[in-house]
Amino acid sequence: MENKNIRNVAIIAHVDHGKTSLVNELLKQGNVFRENQVVEDRVMDSNALERERGITILSKNTSCFYNGVKINVIDTPGHADFGGEVERVLKMVDGVLLVVDAYEGPMPQTRFVLEKALALKLKVVVVINKIDRADARIKEVVDEVLELFLELDADEDQLNSPFVFASARQGISSTDMNVTGTDMKPLFETVIKHIPAPESEDGKPARLLVSSAEHNDYVGKLAVGKIDRGTIKVGQNVVVCNYHDESKKVRSKIVSLFVYEGLKRIPVESAEAGEIVCVAGLENVTIGDTICDEASVEPIEFVKIAEPSVEMTFMVNDSPFAGREGKFVTSRHLRDRLYKEAVKDLSLKVEDGDTADKFKVRGRGEMHLSILIENMRRDGYEFQVSQPKVLIKEINGVKCEPIDRLFLDVPEDCVGTVMNKMGVRKADLQNMTPHGNRMKMEFLIPSRGLFGFKSEYLTDTRGEGIINSIFHDYEPYKGEINRREFGALIAHEEGKAIVYGLYNAQERGELFIGAGVPVYAGMVVGTNPKGGDIVVNVCKTKHLSNCRSSGSDDALRLTPPRIMSLEDCIEFLGDDEYLEVTPESIRIRKIILDHNLRLRERGKALRGEI
Repeated sequence: MENKNIRNVAIIAHVDHGKTSLVNELLKQGNVFRENQVVEDRVMDSNALERERGITILSKNTSCFYNGVKINVIDTPGHADFGGEVERVLKMVDGVLLVVDAYEGPMPQTRFVLEKALALKLKVVVVINKIDRADARIKEVVDEVLELFLELDADEDQLNSPFVFASARQGISSTDMNVTGTDMKPLFETVIKHIPAPESEDGKPARLLVSSAEHNDYVGKLAVGKIDRGTIKVGQNVVVCNYHDESKKVRSKIVSLFVYEGLKRIPVESAEAGEIVCVAGLENVTIGDTICDEASVEPIEFVKIAEPSVEMTFMVNDSPFAGREGKFVTSRHLRDRLYKEAVKDLSLKVEDGDTADKFKVRGRGEMHLSILIENMRRDGYEFQVSQPKVLIKEINGVKCEPIDRLFLDVPEDCVGTVMNKMGVRKADLQNMTPHGNRMKMEFLIPSRGLFGFKSEYLTDTRGEGIINSIFHDYEPYKGEINRREFGALIAHEEGKAIVYGLYNAQERGELFIGAGVPVYAGMVVGTNPKGGDIVVNVCKTKHLSNCRSSGSDDALRLTPPRIMSLEDCIEFLGDDEYLEVTPESIRIRKIILDHNLRLRERGKALRGEI
């Protein structure tokens, strides 16, 4: 049985290829907004962090109408670190819009998301976006997309996927690359014609696979998913079960039922097979569960999410400034939040550490974990994190590490510098293609070799370089990589940074703080480019005498400090450092704060005693 008035579509692509902008235009031309309504750019990026960074972090549901057909649209993230968000929602849809930039062509994440869609036998509509770019290479990109289909062993039906040529920014689309469209009608019509209506087994009891979970302050937990068969009604008695956990069978009742219309959730009394709905009243439900009618408890298998590859230790803050700025500071607070986050984000794994106040958190990459840290500090949490480390595996008795496929787009005059950096980081060159006055390079590099590389790369290419990476596979361990060629400037004592002390310290390296900033002994206040750690007294004041007065300090000129973002701090961290995170501050500190104890431990390490 088909529900012919519905189409369920996910929009998938590499980061910055225009997914969210395309959704914006579909909503505008799908009569979701009033004619005189002011609509902001990237309206689907509702999260504050998403709007600040200009990226999509969470998958979101919306819908629009065209010629009486309801099109349920899921906007997905394009960054590789949030690939789990894409994987879990693909079970909700019957087809995908694969968005590809008309200049950049297929990128690492394009391959990843298309591979997942083809494996689930989903119908594909390819959207070549940004055709209005001056440097667009439409014909070449079409060929590259077809090559990607062949590489991924697409079947004949998938190889015949239709192409639509669009500019999301201008709100135009066309099915002919040589004809510029005037609106989004060609795209709407291609979706309705090519993406199949959802099918279901006729006359069978209701069943729904939970692909997403949200929380609402008024109605509690919300489970989002596509109704696989039957009709779900408010007040219906159901059983929550799980394909991978046969012991889980929880009886419950549907309190409220919502469908998506535009940017709103609309309450309804019932919904039929094929519709994407939001169910309230099931407190014990998690992503991957199946909500079944009592008459027939048959769980649906959920897609296997790719394993995390990077680990950080989260712990209670024990610095001299602990508890001054945070609202939630205890190990109980930290534990509850991390385990709740792991339920919502299937790519995240959390384990108890070797002590009660430490927790091992595993994610897809540095950005994945940094977004978690940023969200927690904005919610009032105060804690510390360790240096990120890759997860090493033993495969057939061989020590193996995760390898990333790295894509670099470099100005020609910077190629030598970048190649030198790649050699130090144990990268293997796979491909090198000139594009005008730029060079496109592809490497296989240990994931740990990318830690701290992005900021160096942008400096080496004067901000003109483009960098993308995606997990490739586990391969035998490549040997040691020297992550840090620089040292740290470490505060000598607790107090407030003084101009006189900072003026003397800045001769040793680059400072991270300005005058008036509170510091403590063992806190990292700058970097020493020559290597090695140096203890500096930034709280030092000038001794006054009959010949010298404090007023002469006005003549001292300080170099503006380097402002470190959260990602910069995580990249900077060494083996012997923690990052202290509070709602108001981010501080790098040594694990052992006392300078003499640090020297003693270092001596033991050099003698092989520890």
